[in-house]
Amino acid sequence: MKINKNYQNIEETYLFSEIAERVRKYMAENHGASLIKMGIGDVTRPLSKSAVDALIKAAEEMGTAEGFHGYGPEQGYEFLRDEIADYYQRTSGVKIFSDEIFVSDGAKSDLGNILDIFDVDNVVAVTDPVYPVYVDTNVMAGRKIVKLSATAENGFLPMPDPDLQADIIYLCSPNNPTGAAYDKDRLQQWVDFANAHGSVILYDAAYESFISDPDIPRTIFAIEGARSCAIEFCSLSKTAGFTGTRCGYTIVPGGLVRDGIQLRKMWLRRQTTKFNGVSYPVQRAAAAVLKDQGLAEIMENVAYYKENARIMAETFSELKWPFTGGKNSPYLWVKCPNEMRSWAFFDDLLVRANVICTPGSGFGDCGEGYVRFTSFNTRDNTIEAMKRIREIYG
Repeated sequence: MKINKNYQNIEETYLFSEIAERVRKYMAENHGASLIKMGIGDVTRPLSKSAVDALIKAAEEMGTAEGFHGYGPEQGYEFLRDEIADYYQRTSGVKIFSDEIFVSDGAKSDLGNILDIFDVDNVVAVTDPVYPVYVDTNVMAGRKIVKLSATAENGFLPMPDPDLQADIIYLCSPNNPTGAAYDKDRLQQWVDFANAHGSVILYDAAYESFISDPDIPRTIFAIEGARSCAIEFCSLSKTAGFTGTRCGYTIVPGGLVRDGIQLRKMWLRRQTTKFNGVSYPVQRAAAAVLKDQGLAEIMENVAYYKENARIMAETFSELKWPFTGGKNSPYLWVKCPNEMRSWAFFDDLLVRANVICTPGSGFGDCGEGYVRFTSFNTRDNTIEAMKRIREIYG
């Protein structure tokens, strides 16, 4: 037999496992050290009351003959898809049809699984720095990848070059890891490019709820022409704290056609063949947090993390460390002081301040010399971490 040898082309050391190993070694030699994790993007706030109430009620339903639910629709229950469509209308004024919405266990899964509907010969464009999943899932399939440099000079927002040859284009806005976000004009240029070249944009909108600037779209479908060139992925992981509950959704518009085939129908066929759907209680919880009361509750959590980001931004400004993000994003992309390299600063910060960040070089070559901080920690930990950093590097 033969195996898929493309897996051998993936870098052996995964960024976060390397971080874990360095932290483990440090703790083995420094028992009792009080570490503060400001690098990995898991949330710390609990689920909202509306989510918990809906989970409990749905679980109780499942314990009755009348309320029991077995296999559900692979694309998601209609009640949740309708709620998501209404959410888009309320927050962005954008009309999305329920049959264009596919409920999943999170954006990460769909960002990789969507590749099933594209031929392996397609050329893929990603920004650098980049969320590793975009690269690794395509390396696994053996696709050619071209990288678009995201640097301080372009505001960490690469734009399409007339000579760019790419069939699939990954865009994430607000971006992970840089925190930079495309405004309407720049996003329009990407949509126009994709339509002109027959490309498909895979748009990761997982952090849309952190956007406060009215010039920054919360969905690519707010851009004219996007329905004929873009697929959008979103998640309740950061918006509603569903990192452990698992629920997201993908939108494939009916007007997106390539090679004479409607991609929505292809994705529906893929999902009904290879996915069993998200559990009924989780979908009830997801629907609850998108209603008025639930939305008010989860936006309190978003505001909490945004205040953490403001505190961090204030510290980095005082230290005169250049950074981007933090305003419309939970991430702050910070230039390492004294021209230090990413892993060198990671180690220095770990040893001297007992604070953990994420080395930017782990996100690509253009990430060298930067680190990522996240606002997904408690207020006390955020304040303490910034206090330590000011004391040591100020």
